[in-house]
This record gives sequence, structure tokens and C-alpha cells, in this order.
Amino acid sequence: MTDIVDREARSHMMSGIKGRDTKPEVQVRSLLHRSGFRFRLHGQRLPGRPDVVLTRWQAVIFVHGCFWHRHSGCKFSYEPKSNVGFWRSKFEANVTRDRRVARKLRVDGWRVFVIWTCAVSPARIARLGRAIRGEDR
Repeated sequence: MTDIVDREARSHMMSGIKGRDTKPEVQVRSLLHRSGFRFRLHGQRLPGRPDVVLTRWQAVIFVHGCFWHRHSGCKFSYEPKSNVGFWRSKFEANVTRDRRVARKLRVDGWRVFVIWTCAVSPARIARLGRAIRGEDR
């Protein structure tokens, strides 16, 4: 099946997809900050450059897009109908990289949390905050 727009239009659309400071990421940061957490953004020295780094708590947070990181069972994790081979390999590489990065961070002593963009809500962030502080044990 062919794309409904030409290559230049598709390229322009795809270039507008941001890799950082996305709306869900900003919401997570805002809710964490209101809960009293102080953090760094996009840990340059850490594997995978986590979206939020809570050094005091030795924790990192990744805000994963359901489509790009393949949130299992999520309606936003659909598979494109065109260029299926490309997308499958792209998604597999993303998931493999996510697992490798999380494993490396855990080995280095970090606690790794993942928030899916479909699940960003004040209640979920409050639960995450309790988990970071160790209150959910």
C-alpha cells in the first residue's frame, strides 16, 4: 500500500515529531515537581539518556511513547500498514535498546521507572512518587 502523501510531505510531518520535551514528558515533570521532587533532565552521562534523573533517589524515569516503544495491549501501539518490514525492524530495535539500557542502568545501581504516554495522570504520578521514595514496599 502506498502512502497518501508524497515523500516531502511525509518527511516534513516526521520531522515535527519531537524526541524530548513532549507534552506527556512535560506533564510528568510538572507533576513530579509539584510533589516536591527535584531532578535533572535527559541525563547526558547515563545510558539511554533518561527523560528524568532523580539523583537523590538513585532513580531514572523514561516517558515512553506507546507507538515507538510498543506498549503491549495499547491502542496507540498499532502497526503501520505500509512498509511493514521497515517498521517491524524499527520497533524491534527500539524495544531491544530499551531493555539493554534498563539492564545497564540497573547494573549501575539505578532504579528504572517507565511511564507510558497513555497512562500519564496525577494518580499514576503520585503512585510513582511513592515508589521512588520507597513508600510502596
